[in-house]
Formats: sequence, structure tokens, C-alpha cells
Amino acid sequence: MSELVSWNLRVSIRQDQLEAFRTLMQEMVTSTEAESGTLGYELFISSDDTECHIHERYANSAGALAHLGHFGSRFAERFLGCVEPTSILVYGEPSDEVRTILDGFGAIYFGTLGGFSR
Repeated sequence: MSELVSWNLRVSIRQDQLEAFRTLMQEMVTSTEAESGTLGYELFISSDDTECHIHERYANSAGALAHLGHFGSRFAERFLGCVEPTSILVYGEPSDEVRTILDGFGAIYFGTLGGFSR
């Protein structure tokens, strides 16, 4: 069974926060790219610039936990000032520690059924 953990976080961009959010996302992408346990970190914005989906993929729960700790200490306050999280769908088998953090965002979990990843 794969140890991969990923999620899709959906956020609404607060009114008048689009430019601050774009700047913050550039910072977060650069920072996250340096994390060894992060396999993917992609952002997708709606055509009307009001909603963003953030797809995150980690080698394992340890990588996800390291990212969450880094996010919490460096970016969480500014991030939540720019956006309102609306949903988070989590894929794989995250550790209890990761689940505890993601539960704070109202996470919905999907366990591994099958397939492959390259």
C-alpha cells in the first residue's frame, strides 16, 4: 500500500485580497518546493478570481506533517486573512497527527482503494 498522502483544499478569496493572496502564494510555493517530502503543490484559480483549489501531494505523513508545521508557523495567519477555506478532501492514509491538524479545516477522508501513481 502506498504511503502517499494528498489533499485538495478549496478556498474562497476574500474581497479585496486577491493581490495579497497571489503574493502570498508565490512565497508559499517557493518555500514548499524546498521541502523534501513534498511531491506536488499546485494552485488553480477560477475564471472570476474568487475561488482557488490547492492540490498538495506528499510522499508520506511525515512529509505532510513537516509541511503543516512550516505552514502553521510561517503562513497560516496571513493565509486565513486572504481566504476562507470551504472544503478539504484528503486522499490516502494520513497519520493520526496529520488528521488532527486537517480536522481543524473540516477534512473529509478518502482511503486508498486501488490504482497507481507515477
